[in-house]
Amino acid sequence: MAASGANLNSPNSPSLYPEKGMSGDSGVRSVKIGADERTGWSSDRPRGDRPERPVDISTRSRTLKPTDRMRYSPGSLVVVVSASADDANKFAARVFEEQGAVLGVEKLKGMLAGRVADDALEPTAVQLLDKTVASRLEKGEAVVLVASTLDASEREPYVRAAHKLRRPRHLILVETAKDKVGEEDVPVLNELRRQLDAGELGAEGFQTVMRLGGSTVHELKRIVFRPAPRDDE
Repeated sequence: MAASGANLNSPNSPSLYPEKGMSGDSGVRSVKIGADERTGWSSDRPRGDRPERPVDISTRSRTLKPTDRMRYSPGSLVVVVSASADDANKFAARVFEEQGAVLGVEKLKGMLAGRVADDALEPTAVQLLDKTVASRLEKGEAVVLVASTLDASEREPYVRAAHKLRRPRHLILVETAKDKVGEEDVPVLNELRRQLDAGELGAEGFQTVMRLGGSTVHELKRIVFRPAPRDDE
């Protein structure tokens, strides 16, 4: 499918240095800080066992209009989401030129079937997915992540990993037939549509988003990972 303290000195604080012309002042004053003041909160002080705040991965996001052929920069992370995992996988298998970049839990489960125990199939697939995505991102290779759900928590770790390595991050929402949308997915899908249309998915770290529905799903024929063409070409 990520991906930023202020000085708290008050203008009313007493000056540490005397004003010129003040009687009885012969130099710089020493200021004694009480023990209770030394323990006050500061953004520069360690916070003990408190967990670190998550890195702010938010960015400006653009909504792309689909054409028959789309191009993303090499090394990009493209997250494909849909209320139908089957439709998402079929779309990714059809349009992405670099099929080695297409990854997802369902795809890896199919590759591992018969090689690991059934009860270990999904966790093994997730572990393999994590390692493969991390490896490709570190090497600057493209990743197409076909999400299994609409839940932002599924795609967040991968967006954060891409953000940390400064890789481009994109999201594609593939619409599906109403009868393929589970009842529990309706509110999640509606909210995702709203965020996409309002340009709010930059908060998740996505630099571009694209929504494909109806005929546009099939009109998009190919997605490639290529550098931008030079002006002199």
